Amino acid sequence: MPHPSAKSTRKALYTPAERARRDASGWTVVQGILAPLQFLAFAVSLGLVLRFLVTGQGYTLATLSILVKTGFLFVIMVTGAIWEKVVFGQYLFAPAFFWEDVFSFAVIALHIAYLGALWAGNLAPTGLMILALAAYATYVVNAGQFLWKLRQARLDMARTDLGVPA
Repeated sequence: MPHPSAKSTRKALYTPAERARRDASGWTVVQGILAPLQFLAFAVSLGLVLRFLVTGQGYTLATLSILVKTGFLFVIMVTGAIWEKVVFGQYLFAPAFFWEDVFSFAVIALHIAYLGALWAGNLAPTGLMILALAAYATYVVNAGQFLWKLRQARLDMARTDLGVPA
């Protein structure tokens, strides 16, 4: 791994003004609270979904857990869009988070597909759980994207703290 003072060709994730807005925003705190709560809901739900698929038991509890996880997703998407507006001046697709936002729509689409199939009753319980797993797989990828950006922001901060220009 290169030393933080090594020259980087990657543009800093935040301009100094964006970083200041990020650090001053209460929405940053909201995102910092919601993200681990959503992950906890995901982990519990994943266990319940897998339990149902393996044993055939616990369908109602697994379904409720998916609904809770989906609720967290919707809340974090709305508050994340507000955070993006505060920090970058636009609700979605700011250049720094463009691909994360694009993939978030795939995550949301699969969660909405689950809700639609549940409401319409056009999938059997096993099919619903498999659809939930597909939604969860996209969520894991998307969460990884955001964790990578968090790491980039921390590396940028370390470079700035060392006086290395972006």
